[in-house]
Formats: sequence, structure tokens, C-alpha cells
Amino acid sequence: MERLKTVFLDRDGVLNRKMPEGHYVTRWEEFELLPGVVEAIRLLNNEKMRVVVVSNQRGVSLGLYTEDDVRSIHERLQQLIASGGARVDAFFFCPHNKNACDCRKPLPGLFHQAQAQFPEIDAATSVMFGDSKSDMEFGRGLGMVNIFVDGDPERQKPGVEAARELADIRATSLLDGINRLLVWKRGHGTHASSMCLGFPAP
Repeated sequence: MERLKTVFLDRDGVLNRKMPEGHYVTRWEEFELLPGVVEAIRLLNNEKMRVVVVSNQRGVSLGLYTEDDVRSIHERLQQLIASGGARVDAFFFCPHNKNACDCRKPLPGLFHQAQAQFPEIDAATSVMFGDSKSDMEFGRGLGMVNIFVDGDPERQKPGVEAARELADIRATSLLDGINRLLVWKRGHGTHASSMCLGFPAP
């Protein structure tokens, strides 16, 4: 069986500290990288796995910031992680409001955008890391392995219990999830049914 090749990462709550519900990261000064993120991405780079960030950015449609503001944040993030010897291969984001497009997760548009840039991407050899129900529905709908990152309990979105149920793996952070994934990957290949690593109970 083919090995895992691509890791999709949600942004807010996985890479950086999530703002309180209803609030958004509008500029770099509000972006707080979470501990262990650079190391986690570097581990993926060392494993020759493609790293793709896919993020809903509804605040653009609400007029709170612009698409260029999002791109600027991603450029600064790339510079920051590069200083630690890591890199993200691509960023894709949905700037639309609810029910206005096919790219707002859990809809698959961001996956298809990534696939257009990297035609070799296959959901069957991909993993989705997220901290919300929409992230897990996105991954499950495409047939990816799902890894749920338990974030700050005070800033989790509604539906967190359902999100956990949709996950193949639960982790306390991106780095924890990557470490668990790599242990499993080296020993079992890519079939989600072989994931028996003693992950934290729901």
C-alpha cells in the first residue's frame, strides 16, 4: 500500500492560538504560533511529506480584513517557520461567507484547489489535521485519515464532541499528532483501520 504523502492542516487552533468564537486573526500582530508547530512541520518535511494549509477565513467576507491581509499573514508565517528549518508547501483559504461557495470547509473546494496545483495529491494517501467538526467532515468526506487536535477548551467551536467522533486519531497538539502519526505510519502503512496506538480516550 502506498505511504502517506500529503498532510492538510487547518490554521487557527492548529498552527496558531484560536481567537475567541466570533473573533478573527486580522493581522500578524494577532497571530500567536502554538508551541511545537515548527518542530512538527519540520518532522513532516524530513519525511518528504507535502504540507498544505487549508483555512476558512470568513472574516474576509465580513469586511474585517482582506485577502491580501491573509496572504501577508501566511508570508510572515512561512518566514517564521523557515527560521526553524521548516516549510509549508502551499496555503489555500476560503474568503467566503457561509453557503456562498464550494470551498468553505467541510465542502471539498480547497482540496480541489490543492489538487490543481499538485495533481499527484490523492485523498487516499492524505491526512487532515483540524480542531473543528467542519475540518473532520472535510477529511471524512474525501476519505482522508482524520486527526483531531484538542485545542483550548474555552475557544473550541460548537460541535466538538461530534468532531472527536469523526476523528481516527485524537491529539493534544499538532506536534503530538504528528509524532503519533509517524509512529503508526512507520509500522502500518496507510490503512486507517490499523490505527491502534492507545490514543487519548474521548
